[in-house]
Amino acid sequence: EKHGPYDEYPILPPESDLQICISHNDRPQPFHLMCEFDTVLVTMSGKGRVEFPEGPARYHTFEPGDFIYVPGGTQHRIVPEVPSVQLRYKAVKAGLEGISWHCESCGAEIGREVWDTEEELPQEGYLRTCAAFNADPQRRKCAGCGTVHAEIDLNPYRWKAVAEEVHTDRAKAQAKAAKPAKAAG
Repeated sequence: EKHGPYDEYPILPPESDLQICISHNDRPQPFHLMCEFDTVLVTMSGKGRVEFPEGPARYHTFEPGDFIYVPGGTQHRIVPEVPSVQLRYKAVKAGLEGISWHCESCGAEIGREVWDTEEELPQEGYLRTCAAFNADPQRRKCAGCGTVHAEIDLNPYRWKAVAEEVHTDRAKAQAKAAKPAKAAG
């Protein structure tokens, strides 16, 4: 199965101590992502850059084989030049995650949402917050320069389907763990 842009689809069993998430990115990420804990992005194919709206380094280019360390709390956005496959190494208990939007005209932050991944999966948070961003033109207006940003086209993103699959996988893992082990004999 081919995964879509910014799916962040977990590829290891839910009980693994480290999680690796895969995305096939063919367009700029529609937001900047923030993870409470450090993550590492690994590029398997493609090329582009990871943008950082704050700090001394504003971007880091990537190509196959590159590992990009992203410190916890750092806003970042993936912008592929060509279709790219990326893995994100992250903690299983990922803590808080959030997204922010920045004005394409002046660079000012125009909105931010944060949630606890124990209560809401990242993909659910992406879908909920992007839908809310789309629904309110005032949320899309930059206070600095007045630019009103276009709605995010949500059609390419499989966040709802990914969240449903993750919930199903977790339920299966919990049911399996709850079964008593058969006695050897």
